[in-house]
Amino acid sequence: MKDLHTNTPLVTRTQGTGNDLVFLHGWGMNSGAFTSFIPYLTNSFRVTTIDLPGFGENAQHVPSPYNAESLAQLIAPYIPPESIVVGWSLGGLVAQRLALLSGNKGLALKGLVTIASTPRFIAGPCWPGIAGDLLAMFESQLESNYNRTLERFLAIQAMGSDTARQDIKAIRGHISEYPEPDQHALKQGLRILSTEDLRQDIGRITVPTLRLYGRLDSLVPTSGIDRICELHPQADTVVLPHAAHAPFISHSQQSADILFSFASSVYQQKAS
Repeated sequence: MKDLHTNTPLVTRTQGTGNDLVFLHGWGMNSGAFTSFIPYLTNSFRVTTIDLPGFGENAQHVPSPYNAESLAQLIAPYIPPESIVVGWSLGGLVAQRLALLSGNKGLALKGLVTIASTPRFIAGPCWPGIAGDLLAMFESQLESNYNRTLERFLAIQAMGSDTARQDIKAIRGHISEYPEPDQHALKQGLRILSTEDLRQDIGRITVPTLRLYGRLDSLVPTSGIDRICELHPQADTVVLPHAAHAPFISHSQQSADILFSFASSVYQQKAS
C-alpha cells in the first residue's frame, strides 16, 4: 500500500471525555455528517472523528490501491487504544476491516458498531443490496458533476424517512464546511461499494458488535439482515422501524441511546 502523502499525518478531531468512540463516515461525505449527532454522546464518551483518506480534511491522502483494506491500514494507527469503532455505510466496511485487524499491529478494539452497513453492498444471487446499474449510473454521473451526484445519493439515502428533506439539508450543510473530496477517492469509493465482499470474513470478528439498521433503508434492505445474522451470529442487531439510511440524523436520540447502552455494556464487561 502506498500513500501519496505519507509524511503528512491524518487529521482527526476529538471531543468529550470518557471511553473512546471513533466515527467513520460514508461515501461522498466527511466527518461533518456527524456534527449534529456528536453532542448526544460527548457527556459520556470521548468521540473521535476521522475523515476517510481521500475525503474531507484527509483528501490529500489517497492510498494505492484504494480499497477497504488499505483505508483500514491507513486509519488504524490513529485509533485510540481500546476504542469502539462506529462505521456508517461505506465507513462500516472499513470499520469491519478494522475489527478483523484487531489484535494485530498494535490495534486493539473494544467493539464494533455498523450503522446502515453490510459486508456486501451490491446485490447478487440470494443477496439483497444496491442494484449494480444504480452504482454504475452514479459512477457515470460523477465524471461530470460531483455535487449533483452527491445530491442524488443523499436523496436515495433519506428516501422513506418522514424527515427526509430535513435529513438531507442537515447532512449537506455540515459536510459543506469541509474540503471537497479527491476525485479518484470518490470513484474508487463507489468501486468499493460495488466490489467489496466480507461475507466470508465477518464470522471471524471477535470484538463485541452491534449492527444498527433502518427498516426504510433502500441501500441496505432489511430483507438481507437475516443473512448477515447467519454470517455473524455473535453480533447484536437493532432495526429502527421508522429510519432510513441515516438513523443518527433522523432519530438522533434513539440512536444515541442504543449506542450508549451497547458501549456501556462493552466497557463494563471488559472492566469486570
